[in-house]
Amino acid sequence: MNIKSLISVFKQHTLLKITSLNSVVIVIKLFISVFIQNLLAETIGASGLAKVGQIRNLLGILNSTASLGVFNGVVKYTSELKENKLLLKKMFSTTFIFVLIGTCISSILLIVFSNTIATYLFESSDYVFVIRLLTTVVPAIALNRLFSGVLNGLSDYKKYAKIELYSYVLSSILLVSFLFQYNLEGVLFAIVLTPVLQLLVIVFVFGKTLRDYIKISKLEFNNPYSRALLVFMVMSLVSSVLANVVEIDIRTQISVKIGSDEAGNWTAMLFLSKNYMVFASGLFTLYVIPKFARINTKNEFKTEVLHIYLTLLPLFGIGMILIYLFRNFIIHIIYPNFEFMEPLFKWQLLGDFIKLASLVVAHQFLAKKMVVSFVVTEIISLVLFYGFSLVLVESYGAEGVVIAHFVRYVFYFFMVVFVIWFSFKNKKLNTPNL
Repeated sequence: MNIKSLISVFKQHTLLKITSLNSVVIVIKLFISVFIQNLLAETIGASGLAKVGQIRNLLGILNSTASLGVFNGVVKYTSELKENKLLLKKMFSTTFIFVLIGTCISSILLIVFSNTIATYLFESSDYVFVIRLLTTVVPAIALNRLFSGVLNGLSDYKKYAKIELYSYVLSSILLVSFLFQYNLEGVLFAIVLTPVLQLLVIVFVFGKTLRDYIKISKLEFNNPYSRALLVFMVMSLVSSVLANVVEIDIRTQISVKIGSDEAGNWTAMLFLSKNYMVFASGLFTLYVIPKFARINTKNEFKTEVLHIYLTLLPLFGIGMILIYLFRNFIIHIIYPNFEFMEPLFKWQLLGDFIKLASLVVAHQFLAKKMVVSFVVTEIISLVLFYGFSLVLVESYGAEGVVIAHFVRYVFYFFMVVFVIWFSFKNKKLNTPNL
């Protein structure tokens, strides 16, 4: 095959185009992340990283509660209805009502329980100011999720890449400047303000397109879409909120039973994991959900899953092998004096590879609104992770948590494949959904 043929194949291969562009952004972000994580490790230490992990998990919870979990619903319906402006207007009208309700509830809870939340996260009320500041940022978090859902639903991966890169660079500059001025408190402060920067970037890069699709002056509440979006709300609250609560509690258990430094080692491993898993998460919302939403037969689904596996898993697998081989170098460069996190790499990487394979198939639950299947499999998965973590941490310390992570996704993969296979067998997925 000559060069022209390869270029032609590449241009027609949407997943490869998204993957390659996403890879460029991820590589740039990784270089910045290496510098940031090294600086944090040297400046605030393992116990400080554990606190950073807690506030990031709280933001993860607010991503769902502030928008009432409509993100995946917006992705699905924007993808399906982008040529029908009338139905899109009805969907967005209902979405804004959800966002308004979620924002109000989240802000009120943060204000009323700010001391309790601060004590639970940081084992002290010293950082209550961070929670109170977060109250003012909740509207930005909610609008971020809504506008990002539109961007992903339109599969505008070039603008998505720009937004990801600009947001990351600006938030990194903010974090470093606040770190030098206010130490750990400044880092937490910068993380809380990051959603505001992200919203400004989205409006700057994507504003014109948003105005074309969302006519705020013409919005009105539409009941049919309220029922449809409620399904995604339930899914999001189960997956995102519960997952972040479980992470927070496990980190707290490690701190109490072993020490905050060990909790910091696990948090450092999670940061690395989330950095390379971002590579896949963008593909799920930009490509997988919109694609699965338009597939209604078993054979089409099998073909598309195989296509994604053959494209994505080899690239991901090679990357993970390289990370494992150079793990000691990575620790030395990014996390000096964190040598005790070395045993965590093997289990975290194995678990993440199986997680990726599982999530490709599991996104059918979101694309086809299989709410019961999604909720049941997700809860079983979280219970397994939490249960195994509490048992294994007694004997293996933080390594027990990553072993639990691996075991969890082995069970989850077979569970999801069985549920999808059974659903197709009973022809539950062979008809389009609203």
